Amino acid sequence: MCTVTFIPLQNNDFILTSNRDEHRLRETFAPQKYMENGVEMVFPKDITSGGTWIGTSSKNRLVCVLNGAFEKHLKKNIYRKSRGLLAKEILKSDNFEKYIIDLNLEEIEPFTMVIVDWNNGKLQCFELIWDEKLKHFNKFNNEPKIWSSSTLYEASIKELRKKWFNDWQASKEKTSESMLKFHHLEKGPKEQSILMYRPNIQTVSITQVQKKASKITIYYEDVVHKNTI
Repeated sequence: MCTVTFIPLQNNDFILTSNRDEHRLRETFAPQKYMENGVEMVFPKDITSGGTWIGTSSKNRLVCVLNGAFEKHLKKNIYRKSRGLLAKEILKSDNFEKYIIDLNLEEIEPFTMVIVDWNNGKLQCFELIWDEKLKHFNKFNNEPKIWSSSTLYEASIKELRKKWFNDWQASKEKTSESMLKFHHLEKGPKEQSILMYRPNIQTVSITQVQKKASKITIYYEDVVHKNTI
């Protein structure tokens, strides 16, 4: 939920990797297949909300969620709907662009959402940011990119992590193995490293989605319990 990288590859393929930085006791299920409204989806499930922070669907789509928008926000006690449930709705939508344009986000906690769609023989990448006032929905170029959650990383730390990412991906092969190594990177203080650790919050899992031709591969690592699937 809190550190995401995107690496485009040739022939409309890509690698997207997400570190979930959360309270270590927050329970989740590892990725499984789910069928909802006739749409097959694969995602790890947050047991508290029933939603997800990253998933793919038979609509040839990936959705990944980070906490926060552009700046750290003041968290309210109650919100109308979980951001993880919105992710599932976008995964299932027939026309996700129209769905997002019509979407009412009032009383939803701020978020950043990365959406990758590979229909009609074309890879398209979108960013949806909700800052509690405005909905920012735009395409972004198919170029290497990193996101760091605004709830955990201030602007200067985001820029430092961006430099680490740019240096890494410019000097390494663009492979799933290389990007997993980056997401295990312990550089600088533990509070701001890619594999992050703080007294109450840490990187609890790493999820990677790789598209290669028509095949989607999902790697999931439970960092706390040291399990992988």
